[in-house]
Amino acid sequence: MAILNGKSYTRAELLQRVGDISQVARVKPYRLIEGFEDGVFGIDVTTGSGLDFSILPSRGLDISSASYNGRSMAWRSATTDTHPSYFDHEGENGRGWLRGFYGGLVVSCGMAYAGANGTDNGQNYGLHGRVSNLPATNVSWDGEWVGDDYVLTVKGKLREATVFGENIQLTRTIQAKLGERKFTILDEVENMGFKVTEHMMLYHINIGFPAVNDDARIVSPTISAEPRDEEAVSGYDRYTKLQPPQAGFNEQVYFHTLAKSPDGKVTTAIVSEGTETAPGAEKGFGVYCKYNPDQLPRFIEWKMMDAGTYVVGMEPANCLVMGRAAERSRGTLLTLQPGEIRKYELEIGVLNSASEIAELETACQAAIGNIS
Repeated sequence: MAILNGKSYTRAELLQRVGDISQVARVKPYRLIEGFEDGVFGIDVTTGSGLDFSILPSRGLDISSASYNGRSMAWRSATTDTHPSYFDHEGENGRGWLRGFYGGLVVSCGMAYAGANGTDNGQNYGLHGRVSNLPATNVSWDGEWVGDDYVLTVKGKLREATVFGENIQLTRTIQAKLGERKFTILDEVENMGFKVTEHMMLYHINIGFPAVNDDARIVSPTISAEPRDEEAVSGYDRYTKLQPPQAGFNEQVYFHTLAKSPDGKVTTAIVSEGTETAPGAEKGFGVYCKYNPDQLPRFIEWKMMDAGTYVVGMEPANCLVMGRAAERSRGTLLTLQPGEIRKYELEIGVLNSASEIAELETACQAAIGNIS
């Protein structure tokens, strides 16, 4: 049943009040027409709850932007939603990926490679792999009633393949319901080839202003956090706390070990009790991510407080970010057998009050306490 403006409606009750369901919820396809974005296929999703987000089938079916009641949830870079034809995987010493890294709420990394650019078994690999620059096929979008719920769905397939190498297909389904402040991403990654293939997957969830601000912080069921390098060591005493933008800030990266909730999931969030979600509403704003750590056992915090690159990344993954050779040497590199399928499911949504933030924090502390 849809909840709009604090009131619940059945299908019949709602349809009596609108000329068309697109008045309150819609999936709208379009194409961008200028500059590096020219030709990019996009789909906007309006949920009726205040949550709106944009999906780019041309760019890995990722989430390029999102907002809640007009407040941005994601950090956006200056590159714009660059068309994948400009992607140079090995350019700029393997860091050409950054030329098209628009930030966005969700940018996928993988599927055969993720993490820092480097060399593995004599082959050069660029930063974070190819999947976010793959154009989707078999794209479909729809809104349909399931009982008294109106479900908005976008679906498509991505293929990462090369002669003599990997042949991996990702089938992605993104769903949201009318009136809800969240959406889900369901990915099924299949080895379509006939030999064992390396597999790395990381979800780069990039939270920006106003959720990221001077008094914001990270909420998570963290048991321990390992600094990646000396730069991260220098900021370890405040790895959960954010700060004002600082020109020249160097990124700080932490590898978290997280405790599961009783339902087997973990939830992390970037929150600010001082930010309001609507005029006159209770203050408190946050963006959360909920996922299954059995599917994605790693969690990376990317803290970047630089002026203009003012962002915190929540990054559930099946690997760390030092590249494939490092995973191989540790014995943690995952592979897909011929025909094997791995599934990943994430829920991303909004916390819109200080009480909801407090509820999540209590749940995180309880999860930590359950393993003590």
